[in-house]
Amino acid sequence: ETLRTALAMGADRAIHVSTEQQLEPLAVAKLLAALAQREQPRLCLLGKQAIDGDNNQTGQMLAALLSWPQATFASKVEVDQAAGSVKVTREVDGGLETLSCQLPAVVTTDLRLNQPRYATLPNIMKAKKKPIASITPQELGVEVTQQLATLKVEEPSKRKAG
Repeated sequence: ETLRTALAMGADRAIHVSTEQQLEPLAVAKLLAALAQREQPRLCLLGKQAIDGDNNQTGQMLAALLSWPQATFASKVEVDQAAGSVKVTREVDGGLETLSCQLPAVVTTDLRLNQPRYATLPNIMKAKKKPIASITPQELGVEVTQQLATLKVEEPSKRKAG
């Protein structure tokens, strides 16, 4: 459903990496790196952090795996095709910081980057006809076995009054 929504909002095509395993950030980064090597994008845009583990690792790992420059927490992105670069503005404690990276690059986004457009009914209908390619981690040559194990989860001790 998420990919269909992206198609309705203007994406030309979508690729679904299908697996039943729970994926850790490194596995996701390896899958995205394999797709980037196959698809040859000039810019990979990722969210800042996942909602499940709140890790904030995948974008940085992807940049490292691809040996691409990265800019994190982007609140504004400007691509200069002629110069082959991207200018990223991000919020820091003292105000705004602007970075410039050569393309190809990885950029992780902050929630203030943009307001997504709403999918119109005609575009939702068109999106239903657009194909979504499905691929497995094995087809990409990526091993996604769990590397981490949760040993224990417990609440912190109660604080004393005062």
